[in-house]
This record gives sequence, structure tokens and C-alpha cells, in this order.
Amino acid sequence: MGYVEKLEAAYGPPSQKGFGGAVFHEVLQPADDLATAALAKYRHFVGPLWSRFGEQAWMGPWREVYARPSGAGRDIVAELRAIEDAEAKRSVDLLLDAMENAAEARAALAVAFDDPAVKELRVFNIGDGAAMSGLLVAGRRAAAGDGATYVIVLMD
Repeated sequence: MGYVEKLEAAYGPPSQKGFGGAVFHEVLQPADDLATAALAKYRHFVGPLWSRFGEQAWMGPWREVYARPSGAGRDIVAELRAIEDAEAKRSVDLLLDAMENAAEARAALAVAFDDPAVKELRVFNIGDGAAMSGLLVAGRRAAAGDGATYVIVLMD
């Protein structure tokens, strides 16, 4: 089982349900911006709720809360636990601990995002500006064709 399948087993397959978790994977061109691609996955995941509640609601909480520095150590679990943004910090538990098989989920995150092939890693705060909050982890691999992987968790 590859890293994407392991993530999907833990967080769910691609969806537009706008609640819970989902994993997306795509090939990006070298000139494609990871943050722009992550925002597109966020919009897709939220689906029809995006227009129902309005872009302002969904974009209010949207912000980058972590970017792995070049040459930094690779420990996605520790990196997530060290997020300092207060709002995003409350969502870290959703991604790491508040699920069945949390140990397997953390291991899947490590396989996917601690790999030396990951050349860029960013974490974004997401939510509807009211009851729902969560995180989006986006990682881009260096090899052409390996693409980018996104893990989204959004709960109330």
C-alpha cells in the first residue's frame, strides 16, 4: 500500500462532503504554487457549502500557519504539535489524535510527509468562521510526476 492509500485509509478518500476528512493527490507543474493548489482543494472539499455560506466565511480563517524551513528536520507529527497559532493549535488534535486508529493515522502522515522526497510542506488553518475549524496539510514532492498530497480535516 502506497503513502496516498495509507492516508486515505486514515482520513478518507477525496470528497466534497465539507466535513470530516479527505485526502487528495495531484501532479503539479513546476511553476504551480502549492498554496494556490491547496486553496483549490479546500474549495473542492467544501463543495456546495462554499457558495451556501459564502466565500468570506470560508476564507476568513484561511491562512498559512506553518511552512517547513528548507533543510529542517522532518517530523510532521512534532511539527504539527509545535504550531503556535492559537486557533490552528486547537485543530491539531483533530488531525493527530481524535480518531480511531490514531497511531496508524500519525504513521501514515509520517510516511507521506517525512520522506526526503518532500521538498515543500505547508499547513493551513481552515474553517467557516463560526463552528467549523480544521487544518489542511499540503506536501509537494521533488520528483516530476510525484505531485502534491493534501490532507484535510474539518470538524465542528
